[in-house]
Amino acid sequence: MLTSLAVAPIGAEAQQTAVVRGTVRDAATGQALEDARVAAQGSAHTVATDAAGRYTLTGIAAGQVVVRVQRFGYRAAADTLTLAPGDSVAADFALRPSALHMKPVVVTAGKRSQLLDQVVTSVALVQDSELARRAVNTVDEAVDKAPGVQFLNGQVNIRGSTGYVQGLGARVLLLVDGVPANQGDRGGINWDMLPVDQVERVEIVKGAGSALYGSAALGGVVNLITRDIPTGLHARVRTTGGYYANPPDTIWRFRDYIGAQEGLDVTGSYGGDAVRASLTAGGRHSDGYREQDRSAYWEVVGKGEWLPSATSHLHLIGSWASNQYQAPLLWCEHGQCDDRGQSYQPFMIDRSQAGAHTRSDKGLFAATLEHTVSPRESWLARGSWLRTDFTDFRSPTTDFGVANRYGAEMRGLVRPTAGRVVTVGAEGALSDVTSNIFHDHGQDEFAAYAESEQRLGSARMTAGARVDYIAVDGGGLSAVVSPRVGLVLPGAGGTLFWRVSAGRGFRAPSLAEQFVETALGPFTVAPNPNLRPETAWSLEVGNAAQFGTMVRTDAALFWTEASDLIEPTIQLTVDPATGATTQQIQFQNLQRARLAGLDVALYAFPFTPHLSTSLAYTLLYTREFAHDTVPAQPLAFRPRHLLTLAADYAWGGFNLGADFRYTSRFERVELYPPTDPQVAPKVLDLRAGYQRDALSVRLLVANALNYLYNLAPQTLAPVRTVTMTLTWTY
Repeated sequence: MLTSLAVAPIGAEAQQTAVVRGTVRDAATGQALEDARVAAQGSAHTVATDAAGRYTLTGIAAGQVVVRVQRFGYRAAADTLTLAPGDSVAADFALRPSALHMKPVVVTAGKRSQLLDQVVTSVALVQDSELARRAVNTVDEAVDKAPGVQFLNGQVNIRGSTGYVQGLGARVLLLVDGVPANQGDRGGINWDMLPVDQVERVEIVKGAGSALYGSAALGGVVNLITRDIPTGLHARVRTTGGYYANPPDTIWRFRDYIGAQEGLDVTGSYGGDAVRASLTAGGRHSDGYREQDRSAYWEVVGKGEWLPSATSHLHLIGSWASNQYQAPLLWCEHGQCDDRGQSYQPFMIDRSQAGAHTRSDKGLFAATLEHTVSPRESWLARGSWLRTDFTDFRSPTTDFGVANRYGAEMRGLVRPTAGRVVTVGAEGALSDVTSNIFHDHGQDEFAAYAESEQRLGSARMTAGARVDYIAVDGGGLSAVVSPRVGLVLPGAGGTLFWRVSAGRGFRAPSLAEQFVETALGPFTVAPNPNLRPETAWSLEVGNAAQFGTMVRTDAALFWTEASDLIEPTIQLTVDPATGATTQQIQFQNLQRARLAGLDVALYAFPFTPHLSTSLAYTLLYTREFAHDTVPAQPLAFRPRHLLTLAADYAWGGFNLGADFRYTSRFERVELYPPTDPQVAPKVLDLRAGYQRDALSVRLLVANALNYLYNLAPQTLAPVRTVTMTLTWTY
């Protein structure tokens, strides 16, 4: 009897709904389009097409409904259907390519779905089609291609926000499907948390995001959005192979063979109407391009979805990765190795570093429940666990650290009137660290936030704030308030948009920055438990414009005034007994600093729709203001000029392309010996690809000119690397 009563409402609900099935194809070529977004108006459920272009929308309310289809690089399409209860209707779509007529949806800037031209801050998007075309092999390579973004030895720099701090603390927050994934001890980012093949798109918010995301979002937010699970049974295999160029001069040779790299990822998935799941497993190996540079990596990623109704969605994700790699650390100076008469050997290591290697394990597990109460109300609840575990095996000591970060968030979205959207939420995180260099510590974080968007005619105004409470080792709570206001003003014809935003950001010092005690080459690193949170006021004025069907631009002026900025400083101490001089690194709060500049991106489609070009340029001015005995000077490891040029030609299933990046010399560096060479990097990447049905082949020649340079202290950047990637999708 109880079973009958439970089943009856479900059956009644099913009888009042309908199903829409169909395919989505390229109108010009007839090829199936994978990962097109299909949704029914008024439904919270969106599905993605599979490799054959197929989709299935279930639980659609009977009556007249508008089905919409969107895909990056194509004009959106829609069809109005009349559905009877229990119907199963076919609706096929043919999308026309259009690189300019598109309004991508972002979910990061405002913690909700928004069209790109409605966002008050600058957002860069890297779509899955671009990831495939550029033939990138790792997630950080994908992020590094975005305008205004630069990597320094694995550390992300958005508009010069972070510089280079040896991975201890980052001013950029990493999200995986909206879940925070910065390390609980060091505050940095593990970019190998996900295989690049599982990333559908990357959303990069430039500028302070603390008003919604709190600490670590001072310089921006990077959100890795994973692939949706398509309907039906599917498989995907991605394999890579390649090699590293030998040193250009025989006097630098360190091995008698060519270094190789290879990798394999296999994904299987099943998507039903109510339950969906996918599992990816794989790994890669590399001989490296320097002495003592081998690495091995393994990963497992699982996703699950449960859709008990058209208004509820439970999303699960679990990732575990293990990386064992040799540590080349710093290159060899004269007298430290078989230097062959050279003042330094950039491909070789100091003898004292022989045998140094690291094991790094990391895991992320999260569950997110979304529920739509009505067209005006919805809520989200999320829980997560991030664990990082590393051991550095090197002389004279072995360093290790284990960190757990437990997070939870509750968020509500309300549309009280037709022109207003209100986002409110609360968030908390508990971190515990066990380490011989950071020692045993814990940090508690609690926050509440709210933001409201109001339409004022054709304009949109946003205002909100977040308050964060942070306690270290159970001490007293320190509170930080981060407000933000913004305005989006569209121009005539919908081809010109102005945006302006101002807000306050902050970042609490990581436990590593406060308590680290270790040695790094000739330096000792000293703790500073008295570090204060760094804060900054940021202003941005931006403009997005479209000129006909051939040119699209996005430009922004940005200005940040920072206080108590946390930077590594070098102190020289002299032993009065022996007269010996030692160099000590300690993280300290600067009194004040300024970062300002111009960020420009231009996309053009000259001569033919088959050819696409882009230019991204960032002009950066930084200044650490004078304080105590320290004179005014530029901030370390920030380039004044960052320029990226790209071109792609596509015809049929073929694609040819190139990227060129120029980075000016740093105006100021730390940790470098006076004789350490530094040049302005000029790096050219070449690529080619072919795709037909389920098979794609991509060739990438990174640093094609084999230009030798370094950005991090005494660490050679990658040499020319040739890789080929084959992907098969079922």
